[in-house]
Amino acid sequence: MSRSKVYFTNLRAKAGDNLLDKLKRLIRTAGIGEIRFQDQYAAIKMHFGEPGNLAFLRPNYAKAVADVVKELGGKPFLTDCNTLYVGGRKNALDHIDSAYGNGFVPYATGCHVLIADGLKGSDDVRVPVENGEYVQEAKIGRAVMDADVFISLSHFKGHELTGFGGALKNIGMGCGSRAGKMEMHSAGKPYVNQDDCVGCGRCIKICAHGAPSVTDRKASIDTDKCVGCGRCIAICPKDAIKAAQDEANDILNCKIAEYAKAVCQNRPHFHISLVIDVSPNCDCHAENDAAIVPDVGMFASFDPVALDVACADAVNAQPSIGGSVLGEAFAHHQHEHRDHFGKVAPETNWESCIEHAVKIGLGNKEYELITVE
Repeated sequence: MSRSKVYFTNLRAKAGDNLLDKLKRLIRTAGIGEIRFQDQYAAIKMHFGEPGNLAFLRPNYAKAVADVVKELGGKPFLTDCNTLYVGGRKNALDHIDSAYGNGFVPYATGCHVLIADGLKGSDDVRVPVENGEYVQEAKIGRAVMDADVFISLSHFKGHELTGFGGALKNIGMGCGSRAGKMEMHSAGKPYVNQDDCVGCGRCIKICAHGAPSVTDRKASIDTDKCVGCGRCIAICPKDAIKAAQDEANDILNCKIAEYAKAVCQNRPHFHISLVIDVSPNCDCHAENDAAIVPDVGMFASFDPVALDVACADAVNAQPSIGGSVLGEAFAHHQHEHRDHFGKVAPETNWESCIEHAVKIGLGNKEYELITVE
């Protein structure tokens, strides 16, 4: 297999130029114009940032990408799916409020926000995964699958479960509906934290399989009947129903790769990653710790696998920042470690996602890096 092309531009800007112009130049040079956008709906998948977190990508970058799509005749919208955990993005109303609060309003980005899996995270499409080993049918937010063209715009950073969060994480986990996220995170079925349960019975009403029951004003779930759709998690007013989140990290990574394959297969797709504000944990946190390495630049490719590898290589080539989690780890152990992500989160193995993505035919980890001025 020939090497995939990954395009890169640094963060230097001269008078008369700026980073938004450089981002537009980068994606045009990388070939986004080869995609037919005329009168096509284009989903731009990104993370809007959990309220309180300040490391998420600024809405200005989303506008730059949306502007190029519109210049090419497309109809862009920004999108993400609801979260599995309790927070500012658990349902579409709170999610849009969070997006708007972080600046992703239409007059700033030039396009609208659509929460792909609907009001309660249950509006999904079952998508067969070509060459899937762990997932037969991925549960993807409907608006993502309704789009004609798929674009990922990712903030490349560390991650406490997967090693790093880049294009594959943004696509795979990010496009999964609540049931999809539960499938990726869990080897088992949801359970009820009975200390929080008030016995309202809403889980019984929403379940098509008769799995929940209430005894003495406390719900429980029959795992033999449960099919793992996650609707009970969405409907519970006290957030008493939880996903097990007991899947091994390497298998989580493989499932993410298979979900990403489901999103990208059989339609045009293009991918952009910004290696800036490289926080040690996901933007789903309601805080962001200090960046672990200096800012690197912006990357783009038709191949999300090669893009992630190029970004990981770029981060691992950087020195650690003193006072960060990574800097403190080096201070304690002295020897320079060339896998910064493994140093920050030793229980993770980001390469498992890359290797599995290659295995199922999503992309290529061998790349040619092309610099754009």
